[in-house]
Amino acid sequence: MIKKKQLRAVAVSFIVLSAFVRPADSANRQADGKPNFVLFLTDDQGWGDLRCYGHPLIQSPNLDKFARQGMRFTQCYAACSVCSPSRSSILTGRTPYRNGVWRWIPSGSQYHLRTSEITVTQLLHDRGYATCHAGKWHLNGKFNSDDQPQPDDHGYDWWLATQNNATPHHLNPTNYVRNRKAIGRIEGTSSSIAVNEAVNWLKNQKPQDKPFFITIWTHEPHLPIESAERFMEPYKQIEDEGIRQHHGNITQLDHAFGLLMKALDDLGHTEKTLVVFTSDNGPEGNGDKGRTRGSTGGLRGRKRHTHEGGIRVPGIIRWPGHAKPGSVCETPIIGSDFFPTICEILDIPLPKDRVIDGTSILPLFDGDPIVRKQPLYWRNHLAPSQYKVGMRLDDWKIVGSDDLTQFELYNIKDDWQEKFNLSERHPDRFEKMKQQLIEHDQSVLADGPDWWKNDV
Repeated sequence: MIKKKQLRAVAVSFIVLSAFVRPADSANRQADGKPNFVLFLTDDQGWGDLRCYGHPLIQSPNLDKFARQGMRFTQCYAACSVCSPSRSSILTGRTPYRNGVWRWIPSGSQYHLRTSEITVTQLLHDRGYATCHAGKWHLNGKFNSDDQPQPDDHGYDWWLATQNNATPHHLNPTNYVRNRKAIGRIEGTSSSIAVNEAVNWLKNQKPQDKPFFITIWTHEPHLPIESAERFMEPYKQIEDEGIRQHHGNITQLDHAFGLLMKALDDLGHTEKTLVVFTSDNGPEGNGDKGRTRGSTGGLRGRKRHTHEGGIRVPGIIRWPGHAKPGSVCETPIIGSDFFPTICEILDIPLPKDRVIDGTSILPLFDGDPIVRKQPLYWRNHLAPSQYKVGMRLDDWKIVGSDDLTQFELYNIKDDWQEKFNLSERHPDRFEKMKQQLIEHDQSVLADGPDWWKNDV
């Protein structure tokens, strides 16, 4: 199998990648041998909410198997510790305050992902990919309205989505919209509904000669959590019904993920498809009881926080022939990295008229380091005021207040739980990183729309 170093050195990369196509399988033959892409995103799933990330009780057999088949990242980050901003960054490669989706988007609000932003979906669509989205959208306030862009305005051929959460919950939801048409109640679990939509599209709607790009964004395990009885059965010994609901919700989305992996196998797509699994932010609530019993795996903070528990999430990539099966990568990556990574795989030039915050992670599949032009950076409007912004450079992370007057410094490699503020022990590094954070934060806030100034 050809290595990624060789692929990057070959000008006609599409021809080299044709090795992924099974010549004998004419029904699945694709133009130019381009790989397929699937980005599977969960909602409010903590870093510790899978068995393969150390949870002692949660059963996640399909994702555990997936981790054995690919590369598991121990330091995968969401671009924000709340949902809409993280999603915008995945599609644009830009940190949320640059692309305008600076906060979670309430229904009916003015905030939306603008068509002036370039999405990876649109880039792939323009290059002959068939594109599909299924599940939560949450990138506009005026959902299914001509007043704001909808998924098809960002490059999707086919979509089934909700504005935010499933209504009334994850069982038999009533608020899905397919291609701008409300479809009413659908029987089943929300995550399986989304997966089945994508699979049916692959079988019946996608042109057979086109490669595909799919985003599946589940509602699970975001509140209001509701799990089918069969997925709570493994936790029947737990007295707290809410905890059974939460753990069952993870097993429920794991089941849906397994349906997707089986479909890729059955349709002959597995060997030529890069699949990403990750989450949009850390777990909801305080983690003490009930349906917000998501796990940070011991990290400090939770959803909305700029400490690790709010932004570090599961991250697994399977790409046969490239991501070594069963491998573990400790290099930090972030949601905005998927945009430039896909662009490099397909030899698509990055936009020159805007800052792209992510970087391609292709070198990691060869065991090589990555070099970032932009630092790992976070700003969250809902974080506690003293921990509103954060930046990570190598093993060092600085967290600052909203007004950039108070700061804390941590070495994440030595202190992954962020217990020890090292600002006084390392004054030179602290002063340098403090100034870097101030300057970077100012540049980001000056780059995007001023929506955030009107809603604080």
